[in-house]
Amino acid sequence: MVREVRIPPQGFIPPVSPATDPSRTGHTPRVVGPSFSEVLLSQVAARNRIGFSAHAQQRLAERNIELSPDDVDRIAAGVNRAEKKGARDSLLVLRDTAFVVSIRNRTVVTAVDGNSLRDNVFTNIDSAVFV
Repeated sequence: MVREVRIPPQGFIPPVSPATDPSRTGHTPRVVGPSFSEVLLSQVAARNRIGFSAHAQQRLAERNIELSPDDVDRIAAGVNRAEKKGARDSLLVLRDTAFVVSIRNRTVVTAVDGNSLRDNVFTNIDSAVFV
C-alpha cells in the first residue's frame, strides 16, 4: 500500500543575496583596530618591559639606588634569560645591587644595595642571574 505524503506550504521565503565581494566592487574593507604590525611591535615592546612593585620603589628611594635606562634594559634582558630557563623568582645581580624579581609578572619585588648585601639571605628564589 502506498501512502501519500503532503508537505504543507511554508509561505514565501525571499531570496538571499550574496555577500558583496570587495574585490568586485573595487572597495577595500576598512579595518577597525590596530594593524598586525602595531600589535606585533607592542608585544615585542611589552616583552622588554619590567615593572617595579611599590615595595621595590620604596627600597630604591631609601637606599638611593638610581637606575639608568641602560640598567633597566639589562635587568629586562636578565629577566628574559631567566624566563627562557623556566625560572619563576630570581635574584638578579647588577654590579653591586641585587634585585629579587618575579619572572612570571616581570616585576622587581625588592632591591638591595651593596652595603646591605653582606648580611642578607635571599629566600624563595629558584635562580640567580648576573647582568
